[in-house]
Parts: sequence; C-alpha cells; structure tokens
Amino acid sequence: MEVRPKKALGQHFLTDLSIAQKIAESLIVDQGCVMPVLEVGPGMGVLSQYLLEREDVDLKMVEIDTESVNYLLTHFSRANGRLVEADFLRLKLENFFKGEFCVIGNFPYNISSQIFFKILDYKDQVPQVVCMIQKEVAERIAEQPGTKTYGILSVLLQAWYDIEYLFTVGEGAFNPPPKVKSAVIRLRRNSRTDLGCDEKLFKTIVKTSFNQRRKTLRNSLKPLVREMAAKKGLSEEQIQTFLSDPVFDLRPERLGVEDFVSLTNRF
Repeated sequence: MEVRPKKALGQHFLTDLSIAQKIAESLIVDQGCVMPVLEVGPGMGVLSQYLLEREDVDLKMVEIDTESVNYLLTHFSRANGRLVEADFLRLKLENFFKGEFCVIGNFPYNISSQIFFKILDYKDQVPQVVCMIQKEVAERIAEQPGTKTYGILSVLLQAWYDIEYLFTVGEGAFNPPPKVKSAVIRLRRNSRTDLGCDEKLFKTIVKTSFNQRRKTLRNSLKPLVREMAAKKGLSEEQIQTFLSDPVFDLRPERLGVEDFVSLTNRF
C-alpha cells in the first residue's frame, strides 16, 4: 500500500532516504534535553521514521490527507497518539503545546508561505524550524537586502529568526518529481523580544511596500500615509513634509529589518 500523490494538496513525496535522514539530523536539540517537535505533512513517514528514532525528540505529526493518515497508522505503530488529522493552517497549536516546540517538515510548495505566517503567530513558542521548501522561496527567505529576491517573508522572518540555507535537493529525490529544485533551511529564534515599534503597523508597512516593489516607498506608501494623516488631521503641507524624507526615495528591497522598524516609528 502506497499513498497516491494528490496535486490539489501539492504532494511531492520525498523518496531519497539519505536526504530524509539529513533533514532529521538538521534539527538541533541541546544535549540532555527532549524537545517537543511538530512535523507538518508527514505523508508516508519518510522523515518521521528518523525523527521517531531520536530520543531527544518528542514527536507529534499533523496531516490533512486521510490516505496518508491511514498509511502512517498502519506502518508506524509509534504514530498512534502522536498523529493529528487536521489542516495545520487551521490548527490551534496552543491546544497541543503549552511551552516551546520546534517545527519540521517537507512543506507543500503551494502553502509554504502561509505555513511561515502561521509560525510567526507562534514565534515566542517556536525556537527552531527545519523545513524543505522550493529553492526559490528558500533563497528569498535567507536573502539580504538589496536584491530582487528579497521580499516580505525575508523581512518578517529575519526580524525574529536567524536563517541558514543548509543544502539543495534535486528534483529526482521526489515522487512525482517537481518542476523545480528544493532546498532545506533552518530558522533559529534570535534574541529579539520586541521590535521596538508597533508590530501590526510594521507588518502592514512591509506588506504594502513589497506589494508594489517596483515603486519607491513614496508612491507605494502614499495611500497609507494619507489614511493616517486623515486620522490625525494633518494638512497637505505636513503630508508632503513627511514624504520628503530621503527614505521614501528608496524601493523596499533596499531596507533591512531595522530600517523598516525605523520607518514604522516615523509613522
């Protein structure tokens, strides 16, 4: 019995056992500790089998595909009591983890960004993420300011995590083979406890800036500036004075995390 890959779920099952083992070993746990770990989308358990062998890992799994759930329960006796059939994006993780937990998995390409946004909601509970995603997305997340691939996820994730690009995985390691290469990255929570600005506004400014990334910040953020100016009763002259700051001459990819924090505080 094998699970049929479903295009609607973005399933590309990893078949290279050496890669699976390497991903499992990329999760760092302090010596003498046992870390709760959540695997997202275990599929047929190619990664799960190595995680279940680790004595320093207390594994839970979340899988949306009923066929995969049945496979895991049939082939892995230790999956009983550890496996939740659910949509990770809808799951209230606080119901399963009271303290810190790590996240690992071969993330479906079609929802990898949404998974990262979900992880950011639990950033104070998630000290580490190890995942395989589309190579292009991995490069974007790990990228530094000043490049075309640097974007929304780069800023939001780098604000809270140190990101390492670990290794590239070719198309032949999967069934069915994807049309693109994959990559494994590791995110480790940095020491930041507070952004030093309004976090909700920070997210809004980052997303608004990159949604029109070819424009200067003056043009992309002007509607947001006017909206806030209207709330504060500012004049047109005050708006133009605010927008005359040289930072608004830049495009968003030129700004690092601290630059966006500073920009948020200007608002």
